[in-house]
Amino acid sequence: MSEVPRRSALRDLPAIERTLPAILERQSDRYGDRPLVRCGGAELSYRQIRDVAARSAGALASAGISPGDTVAAMCGNRLELLELILGCMWAGAIVVPINAASRGEQLEHVLRNSGARALLADTELIPALDHLAAGVPLERVWALDAGAPASVAGRPVMAPPANAGLAAPYPVGPGDTAAILYTSGTTGPSKGVCCPHAQFYWWGVLVGEMLGIAEGDVLYTCLPLFHTNALTAFVQALVSGGTYVLGPRFSASRFWARVRDSGADVTYLLGAMVSILMGRAPEPVEREHHVRVALAPATPPRLFDRFRERFGVQLVEGYGSTETNCTIGVTDPSAGRGGYMGPVRAGFAARVVDENDEEVPDGTPGELILRHDEPFAFATGYFGMPEKTVEAWRNLWFHTGDRVVREPDGWYRFIDRAKDAIRRRGENISSWEVEQALLEHEAVQAAAVFPVASELGEDEVMAAIVIEPEASLVPEDLISHCEPRLAYFAIPRYIEFVPELPLTENGKVRKQVLRERGVTGSAWDRQAIVSA
Repeated sequence: MSEVPRRSALRDLPAIERTLPAILERQSDRYGDRPLVRCGGAELSYRQIRDVAARSAGALASAGISPGDTVAAMCGNRLELLELILGCMWAGAIVVPINAASRGEQLEHVLRNSGARALLADTELIPALDHLAAGVPLERVWALDAGAPASVAGRPVMAPPANAGLAAPYPVGPGDTAAILYTSGTTGPSKGVCCPHAQFYWWGVLVGEMLGIAEGDVLYTCLPLFHTNALTAFVQALVSGGTYVLGPRFSASRFWARVRDSGADVTYLLGAMVSILMGRAPEPVEREHHVRVALAPATPPRLFDRFRERFGVQLVEGYGSTETNCTIGVTDPSAGRGGYMGPVRAGFAARVVDENDEEVPDGTPGELILRHDEPFAFATGYFGMPEKTVEAWRNLWFHTGDRVVREPDGWYRFIDRAKDAIRRRGENISSWEVEQALLEHEAVQAAAVFPVASELGEDEVMAAIVIEPEASLVPEDLISHCEPRLAYFAIPRYIEFVPELPLTENGKVRKQVLRERGVTGSAWDRQAIVSA
């Protein structure tokens, strides 16, 4: 099937207008009273959201926040978080959405590195600041709910700044930083990705084209608003003339009812969420919606057709990261191939390279590096970490840290995160490829593969497995299943059956937790069986 070209109505917006305030004003004038945002029982039009941004900016100014200042937020999916994000962008300030699960050194690092002057937080999360060091330049905490303490770690806790009237938009440019989004930091301290206004514009345009978002579509997300996915979904609705519905945190038992009640045409999932939904017993509500497409990165290839057949939803794969944009993917959802990210999108260039940045032949795994044609379509660097910026953007290409294969027809296939690669007996092993082999077993609902220490140095392969409800499985059967599917050195030595995998707030598997836990007493050891 040939790919159907799709083009956003705002794709040719002049560069100077590729800022969130300019787009919000333009779309407000065009759509006026059309609903733009629904959240927590509230519904706000395009015109009302523009005024919300202006009022929030005025309140920030009344609290002493100036253009260029950073303001942090740590809370769940609620309208007040979106108001702060838009208020900062309108005022020329920089918003720093923090993962609500952040604690300890990670939270302190984000606040110290970003230099946030104020923090907006759910009251229930304020105790996470109890041991904040005096050197962290946080001046005050704004509590969103009643019952907050008067102070925390020597900083005053108060109500958010009051409405101070509508402020005029600050004249930000497309390259000015709109937000600092912190990466997971699994290989070191979290890096604050400086995302300019134009990057958000391109996220909205490009993902909108990929998903075929049309004027009047309803977009539902339950992913956290501190994450790129949910944040850019708002921009997709804004640039397309759609409605953005921000739901509560993902619940497998309530997901389809919430999707149905939202009236969604488009929704957003992650691979782990797809597996969880597929593992549930069928129920009538799962077909009572009219969602046609879902963006679902990292979905196991075997689930694409099964998901569409069961739920009536076309899953779409693609490639993007906090530092880049929607660089790889199809613009016709039905043209996708399970297990492939797609071809490079127009306006971007990609290479697959070795450790010396030398391009490797098609069919050979290597690191994906990317460039863009449009100004400020990518992040501009890591905040306060110039050496990390130079390292990631060396030779004027952004180094993703992802291992991929480019096929001769120009389609790209994801192999693994470089940091998730396992080295055993002198061989490099892709944890992702081992996981895919394990997931082909009908009794396996979810799998996470990770390295653990070997007595001989390098790594041993360990797998944490969640079994399908009412299924039975023994490690020996799983090994037999893997033998024709994996090289002998890639077959897991250790297998542990677990009730669930530890997930981030974004629904990704927290492999760092599994690596730190290591080989437990309940883990099965293939080598011990062989040696017996």
